[in-house]
Amino acid sequence: MKHICLLLLLALLIAPIAKGQAAREAQPNQTGKQSKSVRTKSAAAEIRALLVAQVAAWNAGKLEDFMDGYWRSTELTFFSGGRKLSGWDETIERYRKTYQAEGREMGKLEFSDLDIQQLGPNAAVVRGRWELTMSDGKKPGGLYTLIFRRFKDGWKIVHDHTSSNQ
Repeated sequence: MKHICLLLLLALLIAPIAKGQAAREAQPNQTGKQSKSVRTKSAAAEIRALLVAQVAAWNAGKLEDFMDGYWRSTELTFFSGGRKLSGWDETIERYRKTYQAEGREMGKLEFSDLDIQQLGPNAAVVRGRWELTMSDGKKPGGLYTLIFRRFKDGWKIVHDHTSSNQ
């Protein structure tokens, strides 16, 4: 009987300590999950803000500002219309020829159906739909997949694969 009372007393003393330890051990995991979720939301919000800024720049006719969302590197890749371009300079030149050359217009850009998925702390993929509304009422558009990488100065598109529904 004496041993049972001693065991019960010991159990009563150890239970709160063990419970407190378990709570402390669980807390970092919960905090880690929360910070990861906040980080993911933050990355998605930052990327979404970049895309909103790109649309605003495009619609203001500021192609160079639109291109601020792209990695300014010879390693940037842009796939569209069966062509593979490499580099920021080639990409902006393609945009100039397609949308700012004589007799061309940029139209009003809209992005929709955005799906932003963070792949890691410094990488994300974005899928969505683009549409231009031209002055003649035509609405060319299509789908795109963008690969983003986080740099010291923020998120940048490092790969753009855009298709047209024309």
